[in-house]
Formats: sequence, C-alpha cells, structure tokens
Amino acid sequence: MGNSFTCISHEEEQRPKKSSGGRGKGGGSNSGKYIRRLSLIPSFRKRTLLPSLSCSGSSSTSSSKKGGIKAKKKIRERLHQDHHGHDKDSHIIQEQTLAATNLLFNQTPRSSNSVVPPNFRRSTSVVYPSTQPASSGGGSGPASAVQTPKKSTGGFEMKKVEGSETKRFVLVHGGGFGAWCWYKTITLLEKHGFQVDAVDLTGSGVSSIDTNNITSLAHYSKPLLHFFESLKANEKVILVGHDFGGACMSYAMEMFPTKISKAVFISAAMLANGQSTLDLFNQQLGSNDLMQQAQIFLYANGKKNPPTAVDFDRSLLRDFLFNQSPPKDLALASVSMRPIPFAPVGEKLHVSEKNYGSIRRFYIKTMEDYAVPVPLQEAMIKSNPPEQVFEVKGSDHAPFFSRPQSLNRILVEISQIPSRKS
Repeated sequence: MGNSFTCISHEEEQRPKKSSGGRGKGGGSNSGKYIRRLSLIPSFRKRTLLPSLSCSGSSSTSSSKKGGIKAKKKIRERLHQDHHGHDKDSHIIQEQTLAATNLLFNQTPRSSNSVVPPNFRRSTSVVYPSTQPASSGGGSGPASAVQTPKKSTGGFEMKKVEGSETKRFVLVHGGGFGAWCWYKTITLLEKHGFQVDAVDLTGSGVSSIDTNNITSLAHYSKPLLHFFESLKANEKVILVGHDFGGACMSYAMEMFPTKISKAVFISAAMLANGQSTLDLFNQQLGSNDLMQQAQIFLYANGKKNPPTAVDFDRSLLRDFLFNQSPPKDLALASVSMRPIPFAPVGEKLHVSEKNYGSIRRFYIKTMEDYAVPVPLQEAMIKSNPPEQVFEVKGSDHAPFFSRPQSLNRILVEISQIPSRKS
C-alpha cells in the first residue's frame, strides 16, 4: 500500500521480512515478498512495464532509490533473457498455427468482398475445386509429370510424360476427415499439371449438417453425387478415396460408371456386394484394442437406441491414426476432425458387375497403419481383387500427411496406366 510495490522475481519466492519501522502503511507485511507469477504469465513480460515496478519498500531515501534501480535493472536483464528464450520456443508453434490458419482460410470458398459470399451455402457447396486450371497443351493426350532425382542438388525436377486418360482427380476423404486433409496431395498433383477437386461429404469439413442426423449412405455421399451430376457428358475423372470414403466411392461408381476412368482406394473400405463397412471392421475388432479405446460412440437418440455417430478420443489420435505424421498435421486434425455418422457405416452396399465392376480399381496399402491394419487391407484385396496393388512403406493411416511424396508418385503412376483396348 502507499509507496510500497510487489517486486516480481524468477529466482526467489520469498525473502525474510524486515523491520517495518519508517515504512509506509502496510509496508512491513508486503515489502519483502517476491513472487514467481511472471514466469507463469508470458503475456505480462513486456519491458515497457518494467519502469513502473519498484523493488524498494519506500521511496523516501536516496539509498533505497539506488537499491531499487539496481534491482530493477537486474530484473529487466533476467526477463529479457527469459523472454528471448520464450520467443524461440514459440516461433515454431506460431509458424505451425499460421500454416494451419492459412490452409483453412484458403480452403474456404470466398469472394473479394467477403469471406463467405452470400451465394455460398455451407450445407451444399462443399466441393473445393482446383485453383489451377488444367493446362491445354498440344498432342494426342494431356501431359503430366513425374518427379525424378536431380543429381546435382539431390532435389527433384519435372519430367513431362504423355498418356494420361484424364487430367482430373477427385479426392474423397475418410470418416471424420474433410477436404482439408488433402492439402499436400492437392498441391503436388497440381504441380504435375492435374486439375484436382476435394469433396466435403455431408456433415464433414465445412458442411453445416449435424452428423447425428445423417441416416443413409446416399445422404452422406450426396455432395459427391452432386459433383458427378455436374460433370459434362464426356468428362471422366480419377476417383480417389480414403478410409470410409471408399464406401462412398463405391456408391458413386455404381451410379456413374461412365464418368469414372479409374478408382483408387487408399487404405479404404473396398466392399463386396452386400457388405457393409461395419461388417468389414467387425472382422478385426477383437484384435484391435486400440480401435476400441479410441472410439467414442454418440447417442443423440438416447442409449436405448443405436448410436448416431462415432467420434475419436483426441488423446489417442497420434497412436491410432497419425503415428508417422508430422506434429503440425496432428494438430490440424485434432481441431478439424468431426464425428462419423453411424448409419452409413452399418448400411450394406449393393453394386453390380455391369456398373461398379466395369471400372478399373487400384488399391494402395499403408504399411504402418494401426486403424486399418495390413491384414484387414489384404483381406479386402483378396475378397474383392483390384487390378493392381501398391504399397506406401512407412505410412500410417494418413499417407497424405506421413508420406505425401510417395503417395503422389503412385497416383501419377496410376494416371499413366494405359487405357484398356476394347
């Protein structure tokens, strides 16, 4: 009180009390106390505030003033050193935060006048088109590129090749994910000259639909179906799906067989006719304790009724899904993932050899995957054989995070596989 101030220090919590004689009111009880609070509240570490602090019990004598100035100088030096160290520690976090923020901002459709234009309806406009249009070159077929090592620097250079049947990829995310998870794949494919579209399924990404209200695979896949309806009559795409997105892919393949050149399943549910994703995962549920620990069932209609959605325990995301992925991608997923609708997971898929069977299928195995283990991937491949199988070594369940370059090379290679001769 009065002219007494509390001095903030990083080293001492409390010094012995001195006599209160000659002090201002209340000076005897507080003048000798030192508190470590500043080290716990970095936002207060501003050198502009230090001149207002006094470490003396009173300003009545010249000796106490000198002592206060010396103590204040020492505190300023200590705080400056600590603040400099804190800046170093927070620099990486700031970069990662800015990267994730820029990603989400750039992924959100917007106009020059507003972040969300008036004609953008979050519940239906859920396709992120490529920002780079397909280049129109000469020749009989569109050109793409593959990355080959550059001997001089150890980097990569672009090598043009011919023969892609189509230059357009459509990416379908897995359960709980959104179009945001493809940001590395989109960038790499665009650098190869492809046009890329990433779809947000209903209740995912920017969709405003409540996941608990999704009652069918058709409802969940609606944005993907709408995308195919909007394609030109003779336009074809390479359809790529991850995880539960494989079931949505298969549903679209049955409905739009003439618009899909190739279908690529990345550690995805590649279902046989009459099979559901729930049937598939029940095969290995007993042997996957981590899955049971990570899953959180949601009951919007009460626990007497079936669950309406499945969420993930955020504390187990790294171990379950992202055991090989960079920390920044784990952080992005932690704040972006949404629950998976349960009804579509339990719905049996009905496909025909005429439609679904007419499309060339390829499977990409993820070899360090704990969510869809390799034995389960191999069981799907055996029961519903694709044309060709690829492997991404060292990849967790999210190769677009953990091994983006390897995944990209495989996708480009698949795009170059020649068309079947009729």
